[in-house]
Amino acid sequence: MLELLKKSVKESPVVEMDDYHYFIHPLTDGLPMVERELLEEVLDVIENICNLDCDYIITAQSMGFPLATGLSLRTGLPYKFIRKRSYGLKGERSVCQITGYSECDLYINYVEEGDKVFFIDDVFSTGGTIKAIIKALQQIGTQLTDVLVIFEKIGHKEELEKELGISIKSLLRLDMKGPDIEIVGKGF
Repeated sequence: MLELLKKSVKESPVVEMDDYHYFIHPLTDGLPMVERELLEEVLDVIENICNLDCDYIITAQSMGFPLATGLSLRTGLPYKFIRKRSYGLKGERSVCQITGYSECDLYINYVEEGDKVFFIDDVFSTGGTIKAIIKALQQIGTQLTDVLVIFEKIGHKEELEKELGISIKSLLRLDMKGPDIEIVGKGF
């Protein structure tokens, strides 16, 4: 299971950004190319392990976009994007996202109390993105049916799950040892 995903990780180049090692992968960066078979393999597993009994899929800009879109096409579920741009719409909520290599505001629109949502994202590194988004969704009063990331860099997930009172699923757990990537197992 997930053989294409594992193979693609092993082939991923790693770049250093301000003392932070960042791996370049088709599903996290759209580079070198997202091949249909890889995306289908990932979506097959997501459909089998996640609770998709929800009103819609929600994700953050930008690499969650192809994941949410692909899942929407397979399941018929609509999706919403959390954007890095403010539209100034009525009820818009702003959250500060702090990652291992950047900081920016994210904007949530058209998410209401009582909405049942499935959150998907590409990678969990420090947890900054997920923490900001999940806290905002909880404050709004949404019901999270499930939360999934494709890649989990080991180190921070368990403490964040405890803090937020949720479980975060991942497909692959990775250990970044400088410029080296080690697959340490399946997440789920």
